[in-house]
Amino acid sequence: MEQSASKEALLQKFAPQIEKTSFLASIWIIFLLCIIGVGVYAFICQVTQGHIVTGMRDNVVWGIYIVNFIFFMGMSYAGAIISGALHLFRTEWRKPIIRMAEYLAIISLLIGPGYILLCIGRLDRLYYLALFGRIQSPITWDVIAISTDIFGCLIFLYLSILRDIANLRDFKELKVPQWRKKLYSFLSLGYTGTPEQEKRLRRATDIMAAMVIAIAIIVYSVLAWIFSVTLQPGWHSTIFGPYFVIAAVYSGTGVLILTMYVFRKAYHLEHFVTRKHFVAMGVVMVVLAALFGYFTFSDYLTKWYGSEKNDESLIKILFSQYYWSFIFSNYIGVLVPLLVVGIPKLRTIPNITFSALIVVVALWFNRYLIVIPTLESPYLPIQDSRPEYLLYSGTWVEYALMAAGVALFCLLFTLASKFVPVINVSEMSDAPRDQREEGLFNTEESLL
Repeated sequence: MEQSASKEALLQKFAPQIEKTSFLASIWIIFLLCIIGVGVYAFICQVTQGHIVTGMRDNVVWGIYIVNFIFFMGMSYAGAIISGALHLFRTEWRKPIIRMAEYLAIISLLIGPGYILLCIGRLDRLYYLALFGRIQSPITWDVIAISTDIFGCLIFLYLSILRDIANLRDFKELKVPQWRKKLYSFLSLGYTGTPEQEKRLRRATDIMAAMVIAIAIIVYSVLAWIFSVTLQPGWHSTIFGPYFVIAAVYSGTGVLILTMYVFRKAYHLEHFVTRKHFVAMGVVMVVLAALFGYFTFSDYLTKWYGSEKNDESLIKILFSQYYWSFIFSNYIGVLVPLLVVGIPKLRTIPNITFSALIVVVALWFNRYLIVIPTLESPYLPIQDSRPEYLLYSGTWVEYALMAAGVALFCLLFTLASKFVPVINVSEMSDAPRDQREEGLFNTEESLL
């Protein structure tokens, strides 16, 4: 009875987020749609005029699109690993934030592959990949891996939100259109919370949590192998697999912290998402920062010390043309979270959020430095020496489509929070009464 009353109280609190859209939220959605509209126009320009409207040429055949693809896929795998690990370890403080990680996993995974399609000059031949794809090709490996990951993450997300869908179906005071109520009823699959149903649901969710962690590691390793199995300077490295996985979880942790901060402010979740949750994720970010810094140092040290001609040429480009980007992505992006979270006086919610923002931007530049300078350092001299063929510079079309992807990410996150509460109501109502009354946790002593 106490648990049922707690569930009703939580649903009552989160009901306004689902029932109506405020004026500011409407403005926010319209703003995102306008950015997406500009992206659609840019896409039309690219399809009708060809890749000449981008900065990609015969030498630098990949640009911002691939950088965004790697970045969004990294966020997805980070969300899968974080949500899966928090679920399996039954970490108590996970309850208010685990659904944000689950949303992060699937939404990023739906957007990321779209940037690969933007790199294809002949979209009308896309189906050739399914008909004539060779299993020996790493690209085919990536297609299979990403498809499997999308399927797995969707199942995991569905199992995770099933209890709350059933709660919304049974919540009589919820004022939503009739079609929404029917949709909740259909998606709940007759779940009523009986002990047998609960046992099966928990077992299935545990299995999928373990699977999405394994799939995420495998899939992002496959993405890394697409680079490392080539002989391009800067890419031919045996540590690219774990390096990519660590970088992915690192950047995804930063995005999750930013998401926590935004939803905390937008939906007034200060009582649920407390300082402890930011500190906990900050500690995770610090550990990942140390690992990322170690892998980065190992990668560049071996290239520099080996003095192989092509690697040496790449290092010179990084420390001349991309000096400040290199410093920002590989030094500032590592040191800022170490200092902010490592010094107790600096360990505040705004500071941790700021350090997460630095990490996200730094990791985007890190992906940029992995892709672009390498392509600007070909093994063989090219015949056409015009600057636009030798060097890469993104155009408004590419940046517009990049902004559209970010806007679509924010829009899908907003719409998802309007369909099912962004806080896991079922797990929160399962917490002991004293923890619920205190917002689950309001101190960080148990963590530090």
